[in-house]
Amino acid sequence: MDRSSKNRLTERLLPQFPGEGLFDRVARSVCRAGCLPRKELYEAWEVARRVRRRFRGGRVIDLACGHGLLAHLLLLLDDSSPVALGIDRRIPASAARLAETLEDAWPRLSGRVRLIQAELETIPLERGDLVVSVHACGGLTDLVLERAMAAGVRVAVLPCCHDLHRADTGGLQGWLDGSLAMDIMRAGRLRAGGYRVMTQQIPDDITPKNRLLMAEPEAAAHEDVEKQD
Repeated sequence: MDRSSKNRLTERLLPQFPGEGLFDRVARSVCRAGCLPRKELYEAWEVARRVRRRFRGGRVIDLACGHGLLAHLLLLLDDSSPVALGIDRRIPASAARLAETLEDAWPRLSGRVRLIQAELETIPLERGDLVVSVHACGGLTDLVLERAMAAGVRVAVLPCCHDLHRADTGGLQGWLDGSLAMDIMRAGRLRAGGYRVMTQQIPDDITPKNRLLMAEPEAAAHEDVEKQD
């Protein structure tokens, strides 16, 4: 199966996901909803798994959320998060169908994921939030990072559509691909802002824009270590 396909998942593809593990169950729900490209399912799943290995709990804030699949997945993978907000400048009409299908399969999600059509700057962030964004185009990724840093909350982004004409590449383009230089500078800004930075990649057969940047305030990281001790 081509995991990078932009073709919509539909009920015709249900036999491709016969297992009883969480991923196959989610995939069957997405097929029944019939509104998401295959690529978006795999992107959201791979990001959600990696984020939840690092960050548990907290209110989930999915900025530039699209259909809101990532917000739902983060609650399924960690039920200690009470709610998730999915924010986008335009929420697709079919997002409601996806939410309904997922809630039918997992009634505990009912009422806990809110999709809000609004500018990304308008939603107040709170201490303990987990801010996430998958493929917020161009400068939207920088807006997500800026908002998270201003509030001092945990953040995870999978950047895309790097606008190199407006980008801060730190003069590194003589050594590095421009988009990589741009993401390195993003990581540097987080470190300079008192964040502990973690970098990973999701599989590149899903998307070549596969660099996952995660960060948390150093103070929060130290608190977690002290709790473990």
